[in-house]
Amino acid sequence: MRKLLLLLCLPTALYAQQPTKAEYRQSKSGYFQEVILTDINKAKAEEAKDNRVFKIDASSVNAPKDPTKYTTVWHTNPVSQGNTGTCWCFSTTSFYESEVKRNANIEVKLSEMYIVYWQYVERAKYFVANRGNMTFGEGSETNGTTWMIKQYGIVPYDSYHGKTSTAGFYDHEPMFNEMNTYLQSIKTSNNWNEAEVVATIKSILNHYMGEPPTSVTYNGKSYTPIEYTKNVLKINADEYVDFMSLMQKPFYAKAEYDVPDNWWNDASYYNLPINEFMETLNTALKNGYSVSIGGDVSEPGWDSWNNIAVVPTWDIASNNIDDAARQYRFNTGATTDDHAMHLVGYTVQDGKTWYLFKDSGSGSRNCGAASPSFGYLYVSEDYVKLKMMTFTVNKNAVKGALDKFAAK
Repeated sequence: MRKLLLLLCLPTALYAQQPTKAEYRQSKSGYFQEVILTDINKAKAEEAKDNRVFKIDASSVNAPKDPTKYTTVWHTNPVSQGNTGTCWCFSTTSFYESEVKRNANIEVKLSEMYIVYWQYVERAKYFVANRGNMTFGEGSETNGTTWMIKQYGIVPYDSYHGKTSTAGFYDHEPMFNEMNTYLQSIKTSNNWNEAEVVATIKSILNHYMGEPPTSVTYNGKSYTPIEYTKNVLKINADEYVDFMSLMQKPFYAKAEYDVPDNWWNDASYYNLPINEFMETLNTALKNGYSVSIGGDVSEPGWDSWNNIAVVPTWDIASNNIDDAARQYRFNTGATTDDHAMHLVGYTVQDGKTWYLFKDSGSGSRNCGAASPSFGYLYVSEDYVKLKMMTFTVNKNAVKGALDKFAAK
């Protein structure tokens, strides 16, 4: 791993914040419309004559756009989630691939769809137990992957692709619609038979995804997925924790991340003030750990066509990004829980930290497959501080932060 002599975070007073320009630009078809939808034989939406979007003028942003210039954690190459809402699983599966390399010195591509399959099964159980009072969707949180690994283990991608069609990309739209229609009929009929509901959901999943394996062979030996996870991959799900930073919950205490994709109402998030949230994140990166991170990607400063994310000067000054600024945007809906990615590296330019995000979404691929940025995003420190809401990390990387909770 390449070493940097600069500190991760320098006081904002040490650099001059350059004005960020803005522009209206015509929305146009990108990787999702031109590649993914074409591959899965879906019609591309026609572009409106005037479908302009308000975005930063990327020419006014000096971003370090070369992945090789970042100090990085080992990670597999970016892969696409296709036409699915499963970024939570792609980001965190990638995170666990990096953890396997660090813990067991094994380079492996793991199966995202194995995790997705079993989480749909768990959603069906929850749907019955709560009489349909839940958010049933494709989205979830990064710790949803950890939860499934703890219960079901994980398998290599070669053991389970999770796709029965011949298309190159995943397309979960028809599968999800069929499951959702079925579950809504259960709610209407008041037929809360868990065994029957789970069996039906599994039959739908098996049709579209295939039945997941019950064993994995490694070096000539057969393992159950849980045995493979524990004995070969050296993953202990209890070693992973999640952080958030919101004023609406007490700091230095565990709390629920109150968003629809936290559909099981998990309240195990460690809630830190934003400066300590950032310090904890940076400490993990400096010590060679990556994180799976999620937050808002809907801002004008998030420019997928140029693979960058910044907080424009006409939004809020860097020095004013604090706990209240984050909470205000969360309360008003300006900050939403949109997307999860794998944070795999960092660099420092002009006194500011930039982060390298490995992304399964289509936007990071608008640059074209020939670009070194394909599948990556360059995210400014300010953007993470203001708009990234939670992250999953190995607890051994953040003992200092956890000690503060123990003291309370």
